[in-house]
Amino acid sequence: MAAVATVILTACSVSYKFNGASIDYTKTKTIQIADFPIRSAYVWGPMGPLFNNTLKDQFTSHTRLELVRRNGDLKLEGEITRYEQRNKAVSAEGYSAQTELSMTVNVRFTNNVNHNEDFEQQFTAVQTYDSMLSLNSVQEELVAKMVNDICDQIFNACVANW
Repeated sequence: MAAVATVILTACSVSYKFNGASIDYTKTKTIQIADFPIRSAYVWGPMGPLFNNTLKDQFTSHTRLELVRRNGDLKLEGEITRYEQRNKAVSAEGYSAQTELSMTVNVRFTNNVNHNEDFEQQFTAVQTYDSMLSLNSVQEELVAKMVNDICDQIFNACVANW
């Protein structure tokens, strides 16, 4: 009985990568990530560098891909297209009770090893805060959360093919 269980477990083994990446490193060795400019009408200065650094860190710390300036096996480029806030909830007195802050990034992904995986897609993240607070007091924390969320979405769309 133990021998049968061993055969069944061996035959049904599944391989998981805990970093979420499913990359064939024998074919894909490099990634080129361009800086994403801000094309939004509303801008918070540190948002661009924060996004660009976080995106590069995501790929270099969770994969074995080498970051290169040109001719990467994988290529990421795009722009931050929207950064805006709007009222989300109204109090009983008719005033804004919650404000929603959102950020959208347009991404063009090119897989020079397998062009069937190429795509252009928009990724959005949203954070809500109490309207009694000023945007200046919560902006850094909320933008950092949105940047992390969008970078996770991009990473998963590009290299987590499971």
